[in-house]
Amino acid sequence: MSSRPLRDGAPSIPPTTGTPEPDPKASLESKAAPLPPAPSTANDLDYSNFFWGSGKDPFDILGPFDDWFDEARPAGYYLFGQPMSSAPRSRVDVVEQLHKHRLEGLINLASYNYLGLSYRPEVIDAACDAIRKYGTGSSGSPILSGTTDLHDKLARTIADFKHKEECLLFPSGYSANLGVIGGLMRSGDLVVTDQFAHASIVDGIILSKAQVRYFRHNNAADLERKLKDFPGRKLVIIEGVYSMDGDLANLPEIVEVAKSNGARIMIDEAHSAFLFGPNGRGVAEHFGLDDEIDIHLGTFSKSLGGQGGYVAGSRKLIRYLKGFGRSHVFSCALAPGVVGGLIKACQIARDEPELRDRLWENTAYLQALLRERKVDIGDSQSQVIPIMIRDDDRVFKVAEDMIRGGVYLNPVRYPAVGKHRSRLRISVTSTHSKSELLEAADIIARVLDRHGLLCR
Repeated sequence: MSSRPLRDGAPSIPPTTGTPEPDPKASLESKAAPLPPAPSTANDLDYSNFFWGSGKDPFDILGPFDDWFDEARPAGYYLFGQPMSSAPRSRVDVVEQLHKHRLEGLINLASYNYLGLSYRPEVIDAACDAIRKYGTGSSGSPILSGTTDLHDKLARTIADFKHKEECLLFPSGYSANLGVIGGLMRSGDLVVTDQFAHASIVDGIILSKAQVRYFRHNNAADLERKLKDFPGRKLVIIEGVYSMDGDLANLPEIVEVAKSNGARIMIDEAHSAFLFGPNGRGVAEHFGLDDEIDIHLGTFSKSLGGQGGYVAGSRKLIRYLKGFGRSHVFSCALAPGVVGGLIKACQIARDEPELRDRLWENTAYLQALLRERKVDIGDSQSQVIPIMIRDDDRVFKVAEDMIRGGVYLNPVRYPAVGKHRSRLRISVTSTHSKSELLEAADIIARVLDRHGLLCR
């Protein structure tokens, strides 16, 4: 279990956290069946109350948690993990888990499939071709029998795309952070990371046993204070786009401070690689600082619509991590079908910059619509747009009404964000139509107005 400080300084508890497109002209009210009202159970407790347990048996905590969850689930926790029964297109079908209703044609603002690549026919064909040739699984660790020439091709493709010497693949973005940080840093070293860092960064630091200091979000002066008195090995870790607020790293100032204090720099571009910069290489390229960053990390599960993670950098770095990145060494290699699809998805992302253009047009359009309607979207500078609720109980009720109204959005509350920093999170994609975004903005504003949550 992680124990990272969150926005309010509280300790973190892990969360339990081709289909034909629906006719966009069809009435949303006719597609989204009305739901019975959810039971009105107050969320007086949350996961933080069940992190520590008393008694001699590790299972002693399970009974109290189970009793609480029987009440908490209908109060709103059922909204997490609701299965979609369609591809993550701009409209999706969802099986609502409290009353088991199938809701069809919801406007999907919850998917990381930013460029719409997961269901592109060319990507699906490439994945199927790889499965036919290599089988469904790799059946081995990358350092033993799990690597195929397809894996080597993907690693070379990403390294070339990122303009780095080499690249190392991981089974997920989470495992990439664990493997890189835990593989490189040691007890007695220092890792300084943004207070809003993703849980996988925090868990990687814990695994490394390095000392950790958190600097105030995007505050280069505070980073300076956390670095300047440490004489040993130092690593600064930031994200390109922060996944809960949608703002960008203050990279120019952070790079300057890190370098002046002799620290190496790692950037996690999970939500920004293949999107930002003239060539889509990420926020580092966006700021013209590609060559100033020592470690480039990212995921395949978002912009490329697949699965897995990677780290790109110097040949010496990658060679070392091949031996010491435990989540790479001791995990089964990525499935061949996934790898085949990713190679094609990366090619499309590189060869079709118009996908990025449409994404940014859609992002600017939706942000403008929401601001015009007095929706609080914080300081988002990206396709990740929070709808700030700041009420841990009410966020569930708002999310329920959004789904009933025809927009698929997920509630986000503690421990993913600090207590009373709850929100709904929008993910814009290049495949949304302007009419879908306009319709979604109207529904969002109508629901928020009903709850008295519009800015006045």
